[in-house]
Amino acid sequence: MAYRISDECIACGACQQECPVEAISEGDIFVIDPELCIDCGTCADVCPVGAPTPEE
Repeated sequence: MAYRISDECIACGACQQECPVEAISEGDIFVIDPELCIDCGTCADVCPVGAPTPEE
């Protein structure tokens, strides 16, 4: 199950820097490519606002 980034994203870039598979790209808010995401949760661990959440 891949992670997604919610509208809570403040575009700080912390998640992108920590992603081990470079699945996160910058846009208006950051976006996680579900094809690349390995569900490690690192992005959620470093996010100051809890924007990355598991896809349901």
